[in-house]
Amino acid sequence: MKELSDLPYASALTPHDGTWGEQTYDTVHVDGVTVEDADCVGTRFLECAFTQVTFEGGRLRGAGFNDVWFRDVRFVGTDARETGWLDATLVANVLAGVQAYGSNLRRVTFRGCKLDSVNLRDCTLTDVAFEDCLLRDVDLRGAKLLRVKFPGSRLSRVDLAGVTLDKVDLRGAELGLTITSESLRGAVITTGQLLDMAPVLAQTLGIIVKDS
Repeated sequence: MKELSDLPYASALTPHDGTWGEQTYDTVHVDGVTVEDADCVGTRFLECAFTQVTFEGGRLRGAGFNDVWFRDVRFVGTDARETGWLDATLVANVLAGVQAYGSNLRRVTFRGCKLDSVNLRDCTLTDVAFEDCLLRDVDLRGAKLLRVKFPGSRLSRVDLAGVTLDKVDLRGAELGLTITSESLRGAVITTGQLLDMAPVLAQTLGIIVKDS
């Protein structure tokens, strides 16, 4: 697993514990702080690292995260609508009550993260991996997912109504989904997962199962 020292820009990182605002942060390292109600609308983060940081509330709408690394970071009630994420890695993070709808995530890895009551409605996810994560009450309605995978993850009450899936690999995940009749078109699942989901699929398709 990649650590802070393994980042190609690790030697260029400089500590940041100052103010937050709409600007570009390049090769800064934020460590061990709580950031309350930061106003970072439209801010750009380039080759930055965040470790043991808590974002309480705050506005990140339209912010961009390019080649950014997060470890042991908490986002609580943060407004992250319409944000852009490219080549980002999030390790052992917690996202709770985050509004991130309309965002664009490309080549992003979540590893050992917990997403609780996160709004990802109408997002576009391309080449995104959720590895050993918990997704609970995550809203993906209307989202577009391309080459997304969930190995070792648990999905609980994840809403996939109206999603568009293309080469989405759900194998190896525990599936607790809210779906419509079209939700899983373009997904790859195992035979065991199909059998486990049979009652939900039958209900979605209006099939009444009676053995007598």
